[in-house]
Amino acid sequence: MKKMFFSAGVAALLILGSCGNSATEKNGADTTATAPADTMPPATSDAVTPEGTQVAVANLQLTSDSTKNIGTAKFYKLTDGKIRLDLEINMPERADSNVAVHFHEHGDCGMKGENSHGHWNPTKSNHGEWGSAAFHSGDIGNIKLDASGHGTKSVTTDLWSVEPGDKEIIGRAVIVHGGTDDYKTQPTGNSGPRVGCGVITKL
Repeated sequence: MKKMFFSAGVAALLILGSCGNSATEKNGADTTATAPADTMPPATSDAVTPEGTQVAVANLQLTSDSTKNIGTAKFYKLTDGKIRLDLEINMPERADSNVAVHFHEHGDCGMKGENSHGHWNPTKSNHGEWGSAAFHSGDIGNIKLDASGHGTKSVTTDLWSVEPGDKEIIGRAVIVHGGTDDYKTQPTGNSGPRVGCGVITKL
């Protein structure tokens, strides 16, 4: 009789243990379950940000060595129609100094950037600091490079467009100058030599 009670007890324990394992596996499956395919959020492109979509880019190289990249200028069209520029420069050889950046008329980096000609200035304004009483539409201004030669700048404006017209920036050159823009000297700001260049290309 004792053997029968013992066998029944063991059987009960085995049944309970089996039920416990099933619950654990099921609970584990529930916590890692994925949503049905039709409820999954749509995939987004790397070029899409919460603010807008990348529409153009200029890859910057040294004017003295076009094989050496020194940064990028990325352009985004925002939901309100404005264009935002996110500019990043890496020039260790110019660490702890300013460089000046402007858009130039022609997207040609030949002759150490001289083929880009003068500042892009569709409004025929005087040269000056961005946002002041008078400035060129491509007067991006000075960027302070840190101890490693890295610097960034962002500009958002309705003065630019990627579509044909007076505001079109496609096909312009982004020129990096080796000096500081004084925002006064006409028409260039006495910004120094053209040390970097890239052509704005529509994506």
